[in-house]
Amino acid sequence: MVWNTNLRWRLPVTCLLLQVAMVVLFGVFVRYEADADAHWADNKAQHNTSDLENEFYYRYPSFQDVHVMIFVGFGFLMTFLQRYGYSSVGFNFLLAAFGIQWALLMQGWFHSYHEGYIHVGVENLINADFCVGSVCVAFGAILGKVSPVQLLIMTLFQVTLFSVNEYILLSLLEVKDAGGSMTIHTFGAYFGLTVTWILYRPGLHQSKERQKAVYHSDLFAMIGTLFLWMYWPSFNSAVSNHGDAQHRAAINTYCSLAACVLTSVALSSALHKKGKLDMVHIQNATLAGGVAVGTAAEMMLMPYGSLIVGFICGIVSTLGFVYLTPFLEARLRIQDTCGIHNLHGIPGIIGAIVGAVTASCATTDVYGINGLALAFGFDGFKTNWNASMQGKFQAAGLFVSLAMALVGGGIVGIILKLPVWGQPADENCFEDSVYWETPEEPKSTVLYPEDSTLKPAEP
Repeated sequence: MVWNTNLRWRLPVTCLLLQVAMVVLFGVFVRYEADADAHWADNKAQHNTSDLENEFYYRYPSFQDVHVMIFVGFGFLMTFLQRYGYSSVGFNFLLAAFGIQWALLMQGWFHSYHEGYIHVGVENLINADFCVGSVCVAFGAILGKVSPVQLLIMTLFQVTLFSVNEYILLSLLEVKDAGGSMTIHTFGAYFGLTVTWILYRPGLHQSKERQKAVYHSDLFAMIGTLFLWMYWPSFNSAVSNHGDAQHRAAINTYCSLAACVLTSVALSSALHKKGKLDMVHIQNATLAGGVAVGTAAEMMLMPYGSLIVGFICGIVSTLGFVYLTPFLEARLRIQDTCGIHNLHGIPGIIGAIVGAVTASCATTDVYGINGLALAFGFDGFKTNWNASMQGKFQAAGLFVSLAMALVGGGIVGIILKLPVWGQPADENCFEDSVYWETPEEPKSTVLYPEDSTLKPAEP
């Protein structure tokens, strides 16, 4: 089917309407939290504190790292498609810029709303980036097959559903999910997979050649991988409690990522008949350890436990790229462009299981009496809880995330399937020039002597 991909009015109107709505809603609801308000000076004088105790100095370094992951890491990771680099980085930039604004509102209404206002500080900025991270994950499943208008509509709905799911898990069930194995990765992956299943394109084989990478596009994607890999310890520890929990989360993530690289490389070589490495595996499977250790990141998983998690995920993720992705497309009609099921979906489920088991095995011998209560929030209505109950609620959180992702993704997929969003035709998928002004391929400027034998052969 041929679609009208002219976005001259659709994209500007959508962007401007959404941004005007953000301005109005921020004007009505959003104010600075105490640590960012000018009254901080009075508060500091009354409580004999220094500027160094301002939350900014605890959280901003982590915020910087997470921000780079969202805009540079995810953006460049998806540039592997030979003719879709502009769109991979540019559309990721667009949806993230809108998503963080809407996330500040949605998450604020659930977590930071008091006295009639949403109070925003640096921790809210980190959580908004986390929310958008889930959208970036889902974007990977539909990469190259949708218009920027569809992406903005998806972001609007996904941020809303993410915030509801996050509130259920973190505030009602009170599960621990520091690095977002459940709230970010599992939810984002299965939401995106459901959307791409609804948007199935039987004629996508017409764009098959453009689905392949070329040498330089894989190299650009590897830049995204390295940014994500380096900053993932900050991602998993960004909103942990100050002190030992944050310290532990960084160590656990660091170890898991390191182990994951070795097993990913080992499997990639072993599964090739000539022992060669596949760049797809190195770009993606090497990150699975960071995803899988997310839920248990601030728990007493122990460094060797983190290595085991990374070891397993490197194997599982690489096997998924080799065997599972082709199966899903051939048998279940799930066209997963970036293989998010192998990088975020399965590792996210593994992370949730690791978190549930680690929580249920927690003891005062390992954590200490106060440490156990602090690590799992055993106060308020959880005063009489034990580790086993916490483990059960952790497991329940996984099923809630999956249900929200599948139902929500199905509804949003149906909305995005409407023929009004300027989506590309099957034969024009994975092509920048559909939505971007692209430079013409330069002609050779090399001068050759008149001797015709020295000129290159005509194609």
